[in-house]
Amino acid sequence: MHFAVADELPEWFDPKNEPFDNVIPISDLGIPNRYSWIFRHSIVELSTGIKPYVLRALLATAGCRAVLYFDPDIVLFSRLDDLLAELNNGSVLLTPHQNKPEKSVEAIIDNEICSLRTGIFNLGFIGVLNDQEGREFTEWWAERLYHFCQAAYEMHLFTDQKWINLAPVFFDRVKILKNSRFNVATWNITTRKVAGSFRDGFSVDDEPLGFYHFSGFDSGAINIMANKYGNDNPAVMSLIRWYDEQTRGEGDEMIQKSPWAFGSFSNGVEITKGHRSLYRLRRDLQEAFPNPFLVPPNDNSYYQWFEWRAAIEHPEIVAPKQSGEPGGFQIPDVPLLHSKRVDWARLRMYVRLAQRDRTQAYKYACKLWRIFKLEGLRGIKRRLAVRV
Repeated sequence: MHFAVADELPEWFDPKNEPFDNVIPISDLGIPNRYSWIFRHSIVELSTGIKPYVLRALLATAGCRAVLYFDPDIVLFSRLDDLLAELNNGSVLLTPHQNKPEKSVEAIIDNEICSLRTGIFNLGFIGVLNDQEGREFTEWWAERLYHFCQAAYEMHLFTDQKWINLAPVFFDRVKILKNSRFNVATWNITTRKVAGSFRDGFSVDDEPLGFYHFSGFDSGAINIMANKYGNDNPAVMSLIRWYDEQTRGEGDEMIQKSPWAFGSFSNGVEITKGHRSLYRLRRDLQEAFPNPFLVPPNDNSYYQWFEWRAAIEHPEIVAPKQSGEPGGFQIPDVPLLHSKRVDWARLRMYVRLAQRDRTQAYKYACKLWRIFKLEGLRGIKRRLAVRV
């Protein structure tokens, strides 16, 4: 049992006191340009994006026949011998969100259309055999997530999950597990007969419940969907109440108080979605600042560049237009800095960025010309001034 962590291990965390055979922090996964890659992702994107890298590491260990991944909000309720047997016929095991058609328009909207947006298969579970196709699949998935692990509906992406729609097309030994006892969740209880109790055991379509996916507790979505589609099912509601009680155990307070290691710059300032989005967008910034978390005193950093240039160069990301506002290039009304002394370090950084990318250099030149026409040399000098 391996526990993969999309974080640095906090000082209070002792792996010896945990019920795992191995704890794998993100620093042990061999991800190229690790800090640059981490910075481009939200905590949800990062937690999902490390999956193929953990798979790769485990498949490389001696004696590993296969790897099964389970989300931390999944609970196993019975043996999975039938699932393991599927590895005799497949190299990649997948569970679809739904295995039967919905019968009501409302359920089609809530469940089937949601699957079309987020992915046909639920990546709370995946099984990968340690054979040639299993390893090729892992490398393909890792490459896709290195560049495109985004929660971006406008790009038809949903973290690690949407990519797996292509897996049955690209790989021959993909096995789709349609057994209703696997990966039961609120998004499929409308078409599965869940029954039983903790005293007598639970069943799904008259088979033992394999594993239940308690997804949506953080957002509260599980209560909304469970009340909507499972409120008249005592078995479903008892499972959800039980899980809620079980996850209120001792130690939660320490976890809640521990900040995500990648949630702030080294100076303590919180990293926003705008910080990450702009860094992901600009290859020149990734090259100029390979560790964007660092904010050295009196030195160039991504944080300083963002404070200085982001609102000017990317107002659509940093300060989105309000409804009805005119578009186009905008000069900030408030001078960024007030002094007569030029910050030559910033100017050198600006020139280096322009040298790396001719397109960016042309864009910078155009903006400087617009500032000059509007405000003259005084306007340019004001943007190169330093606080004293």
